[in-house]
Amino acid sequence: MMISTRGRYALRVMIDLAEHPSADYIPMKDVAARQEISLKYLEKIMPFLTKAGLVEGQHGKGGGYRLCRAPEDYRVGEILRLTEGELAPVACLEHGAKPCPRVGSCRTIGMWRGFNDLTNKYFDGITLADLMSETVADNYVI
Repeated sequence: MMISTRGRYALRVMIDLAEHPSADYIPMKDVAARQEISLKYLEKIMPFLTKAGLVEGQHGKGGGYRLCRAPEDYRVGEILRLTEGELAPVACLEHGAKPCPRVGSCRTIGMWRGFNDLTNKYFDGITLADLMSETVADNYVI
C-alpha cells in the first residue's frame, strides 16, 4: 500500500484549514500558496472532501473552504480512506471483494488481515489536532 499524492495533499489541506480557523471561508489560493501545491490540483481534491462532509465550501466572492468539525474530531484514517479508497494491502481484503477460492488454504491471509488491522487502527488513532502539534522537521528522514 502506498499513499498517493491525493491522500497526502488532502491531509495537508485539512491541517492547513485546521491551523487557520475562521468564521469566514478560506480561499484555496491561500492554502495552495502556503502548502506550495498547485491550485488546479487542490480543485480536484476538494470535491471529495466536500461531498463527504469533511469541509464546507462556498463559491464566489468571499468563498473558499472551512472545516465542518473541530480538528480533534477528524481521524487520519477517515481522510485517507476517502481519498485513497481502502487501505487494504491485498485485493482479497477490500470491502466487497469476491471471496478468494484459496482462502481456506492461504498461509498468508492471517498476516494480511493483521497488517490491515494495524494500518487502519494506526491511522484511526491519529487526529488532525495531533498532526497540528507535531514538530515539522523532527519526523523527516532522508
